[in-house]
Amino acid sequence: MSMDNELIVGLDIGTTKIAAVVGEVSEHGIDIIGLGTHPSHGLRKGVVVNIDTTVSAIQNAVEEAEQMAGCEINAVFAGISGGHIQAMNTRAVTAVKEREVRPMDVARVLETARNTCLLPMDREIVHVLPTEYVVDHQDGVAEPVGMAGGRLEARVHIVTAASTSSQNIIKCCERCDLSVAAVVLEPLASTLACLDDAEQELGAVLIDIGGGTTDIVIVQDRSVVYTSVLPLGGNHFTNDLAVGLRTPMGEAERLKQRYGCALIEMVNPEEEVQVPSVGGRKPQVISRQILSEIIEPRAEELFTMVSEAIERAGLPEENLASGAVITGGASAMPGMVELAEVILAMPVRMGLPRHVGGLAEVVRSPRYSTGVGLVRYGAENIGGLQMMDAEPERRGFWRSVRQMFGRAF
Repeated sequence: MSMDNELIVGLDIGTTKIAAVVGEVSEHGIDIIGLGTHPSHGLRKGVVVNIDTTVSAIQNAVEEAEQMAGCEINAVFAGISGGHIQAMNTRAVTAVKEREVRPMDVARVLETARNTCLLPMDREIVHVLPTEYVVDHQDGVAEPVGMAGGRLEARVHIVTAASTSSQNIIKCCERCDLSVAAVVLEPLASTLACLDDAEQELGAVLIDIGGGTTDIVIVQDRSVVYTSVLPLGGNHFTNDLAVGLRTPMGEAERLKQRYGCALIEMVNPEEEVQVPSVGGRKPQVISRQILSEIIEPRAEELFTMVSEAIERAGLPEENLASGAVITGGASAMPGMVELAEVILAMPVRMGLPRHVGGLAEVVRSPRYSTGVGLVRYGAENIGGLQMMDAEPERRGFWRSVRQMFGRAF
């Protein structure tokens, strides 16, 4: 890789983990060349509540990614989520002066849509996402540039966030000597990583189940038409297990990841699990079904809330022909796909990062959907960022390591 190659770094700042994903943009697409993760304890429900703890986690994740990729990271595309996220659909109109739509006309109508969105002082716009354009009376236009007409209308989906939440993310990155190229809605990034072209065309629901929140994005005709954030995530499963089994949170998380199941009927009733106790008491041995009896009601609550959010979107059923895709760390629990299909009454599949090369198998997990999606967002919307390369010898060493690591999977 030459000094001129473009590198893009996605920084997933989540409630349970910080993940830094380094991608290299080439003529063949995007190769993942570095990954760094570190537990996150400075966020609550997707919002930064402890700057110092978050900064430390970001530094550790970025340093690990730098070592694997053999580069120095200077800039990132940072993800944002949380219950403060709100969205609305609106429209704006502008006159086409030259009787042919030019890029400046598109930029002007989108800026008009941004300016007509009246927000309180404590909120800011994160994205202005066009859903369709109307040129004169021709609707359903995806790319208006070059079309003849005198009137251009844009129908857009505007995503907003609490200004303080966005500023705190930027502040944490800056304290790590990182500039933020863009703050990106995390479920939007996940759609880029997980949905294929047919799903985006026919219409699909992406459900990103994180540690503190569950993010919902509905895509139709390759455009985002609905966004919602639910204050329920994987940490609630962990907390339920900790309380119900009287075990420490760390052990509850381990039990959830290793033995958890969202459907009781999928668990062997004869299988037993040893559960550590608190206060120095002896561990208890219980049936694995007891774990599912605790987890299943919470999973039912989660997908019921998702179903209600989809209903609030008010879209006809045929507009979601592809069904739902669940991703995020908690989605990997056995039984989640099957339970979601029952409650949502639509086809459901597990969403894994796709459309990338390099260490694709290493990041092929729902835990990394957002990080990989942030890299794709950078590549598709803004382009590569120039990073400061490390020494050529170190780069060659880490390239060899990556090649060996990639062949191991």
